[in-house]
Amino acid sequence: MLNVRSFIFSPVQENTYVLYNEKGECCIIDPGCYFPEEQDELRNFIEKTGLRPVRLLNTHCHLDHVFGNKFVSETWGLILHLHPGEKAMLEMAPASGLMWQLPFANYQGELVFIKAGDIVQVGEDELQVLFTPGHSPGSVSFYSEQNGFVISGDVLFSGSIGRTDLPGGDYKTLINSIQTQLFSLPDDTKVYSGHGPVTTIGLEKMNNPFVKLY
Repeated sequence: MLNVRSFIFSPVQENTYVLYNEKGECCIIDPGCYFPEEQDELRNFIEKTGLRPVRLLNTHCHLDHVFGNKFVSETWGLILHLHPGEKAMLEMAPASGLMWQLPFANYQGELVFIKAGDIVQVGEDELQVLFTPGHSPGSVSFYSEQNGFVISGDVLFSGSIGRTDLPGGDYKTLINSIQTQLFSLPDDTKVYSGHGPVTTIGLEKMNNPFVKLY
């Protein structure tokens, strides 16, 4: 079983996720810890809970989701996993940081590329990779069928959707990703977004003004 612990980090109020099982194995998704005290908060939770990080994952590589990649990689010796379509976004992130007056040291290590249909292992637990572009060219979501949740990055929010006016964004592609990849999941699937509160697939089908089906 995977438990989900979320943190709200950086001036952009990004959701960072730690998924962990009963054996203490965990993965860190979209570490947005920008300030030293945020890095300490993440490290202290992992150490005090007795967790052993085994994966570093990005749903996509806009700057607010990659601030902490270097810290996580160096602290726990992890290699970054991302979709190949996000490599250019990762490389652009420091320049975006300067533009937003949020300079940071970018991850420079080895990359492991993941694609639609891949399974990411966290010990004996599995996350299925869903390809959900539109907010960015290589956005992915991580779906745990056994535990009934999906980590959607900035694709789908409670009552909203990801913006598409950033480089590589495309509105029609985003809507298609939501309707074909996320809305095909069971209605009671919890959606952990890159910003904002938890929602469910069923609630968004009923109420989301951008993509509601009913």
